[in-house]
Amino acid sequence: MTKLEYVALGLSVPEKCAKTCKESLNSQEKLQFRKEYRKMKELNPNDMSPPFARYAHGVEIPRDWRLVQTSGQLGIRADESVPEGAYEQAIVCFQNIEKILRSAGMGAGDVAHIKAFVTDRSHMSGYMRARDEFIASTSRLPSSTLLIVSGFTRPEFKVEVEVLAAAP
Repeated sequence: MTKLEYVALGLSVPEKCAKTCKESLNSQEKLQFRKEYRKMKELNPNDMSPPFARYAHGVEIPRDWRLVQTSGQLGIRADESVPEGAYEQAIVCFQNIEKILRSAGMGAGDVAHIKAFVTDRSHMSGYMRARDEFIASTSRLPSSTLLIVSGFTRPEFKVEVEVLAAAP
């Protein structure tokens, strides 16, 4: 690693690198360096089966990033109404997640992992459609877990979604 990289990442520069690299970066250069070299990275090893759908097997999060873990979001709107279908409920879940992430200065592109729960196999396609719409504009896929559960606190709920997000 060069002195430039050490400085941009906020690390102390080893003695051996002190004379060979640029002395320091201005704040704009540090920001640009962090954007270029400190990104979350999809982990999909070639020596295992590829993911079944639009997700990554794992995601590496750079050290010292801020983390946001949402609670599980159910398909309930601010007016307490609950849509009938799994797709519509999942859309509400992701809308609520977007609001939570936005309050931390983050968005869908900062999501590292999505964990979802549905109450029946028949709800999987509706959930997956909503998830794929939520991550459609992201440049990196999150890791993802989908579980089928026996139910939630109220019988009308069919989908619950939580995310882990990270940003510099």
